Amino acid sequence: MPVKNRIADWQEDLTEWRRHLHAHPELRFEEHETARFVAEKLRGFGCDEVIEGVGQTGVVAVIRGRQDGSGRTIAFRADMDALPILEQTGADHASTIPGKMHACGHDGHMTMLLGACRYLAETRNFDGTVVALFQPAEEGSGGAKAMIGDGVFDRYEVDEVYAMHNWPGLTPGHFATRPGPFLASADKFEIRVTGKGGHGAMPHLAVDTNLAAAQIVTALHSIPSRDINAQNAVVISVCGMKSETFTYNVLPDAVTLIGTVRQYDVSDRETIRTRIRQIAEATALAHGAQVEMAYIEGVDPLVNAEAQADMAADAGEAVSGHVNREAPRVMGSEDFGDMLRVRPGAFVFIGNGDSADLHNPGYDFDDSIAPVGASWFATLAETRMPLA
Repeated sequence: MPVKNRIADWQEDLTEWRRHLHAHPELRFEEHETARFVAEKLRGFGCDEVIEGVGQTGVVAVIRGRQDGSGRTIAFRADMDALPILEQTGADHASTIPGKMHACGHDGHMTMLLGACRYLAETRNFDGTVVALFQPAEEGSGGAKAMIGDGVFDRYEVDEVYAMHNWPGLTPGHFATRPGPFLASADKFEIRVTGKGGHGAMPHLAVDTNLAAAQIVTALHSIPSRDINAQNAVVISVCGMKSETFTYNVLPDAVTLIGTVRQYDVSDRETIRTRIRQIAEATALAHGAQVEMAYIEGVDPLVNAEAQADMAADAGEAVSGHVNREAPRVMGSEDFGDMLRVRPGAFVFIGNGDSADLHNPGYDFDDSIAPVGASWFATLAETRMPLA
């Protein structure tokens, strides 16, 4: 069962939809025109229900199969938001909104799920119900939790949930997944170092917050190697350092550090939080400075259920014939993990080929893989809920 011929026939339509979405990006919880476009397409396909404004700006579509003896409901999710990036692809369909760009392929994810919805609404060759979730605000603002909070899983009695993400570097149309932890958690921290500003020529009259902050940056990297079991992967990265002044001869009163913590086992979360605080306070004190710290818990690790990961891989095998069932874990994060905490399911990668990396201003989605991804969703629906 390769790519479905009916979906392959829609290559031109899929490309048109994707490039329209790419040219009109909207940031998290601002996806009003995107949602309108998606909802219009879904209604045109003849979906049984189309609901807008779910999780603020999300869209939900319901498609009932030819039979409903199984009583089973499967949900598919696609993310909708763009990123605050100035596009540099030079493509004819490049973003028309400066400083906003679909640099993570969410335009392609929406397109693939739209293609699947069109096919499933037309054929209805399944026994049960499909719920399509077009989710806002995947990029760090809790869009998955917003949709969960609006009760979509309970209202539609969803049994399982699946999602897909394109992956640069993987052969176009090939799939990759794994059971268990697949993507990492994503927490944030902010450390404000305060001291006494002064003249750069007379540091003995000041409390040098730059020096204290620099020592904190260095010291934090001891946490993964000395406070965490070596079997547990942890990444701590200080990603920004900003002082209240920026000139050649002034030592600032305050410096702010911001960073991220990634891990697959959140049982280490409290240890990491405590050690960041202890190291920051003690290091600052050694330099006569003080700190204030905030630690913000983000998404938890994305954990695929074993049975559903196998079935997702089977669907990929059926569609493309190429699946890596033991793909390497990734320290990136995905808030689809929040959905997997409330329902069993699986997350897979689909190859985007030799493209620029995700979140890169030169990135673009490979339109040739849209029928493959749409066929994967459709195949999952038909194989998980087969007609009697």
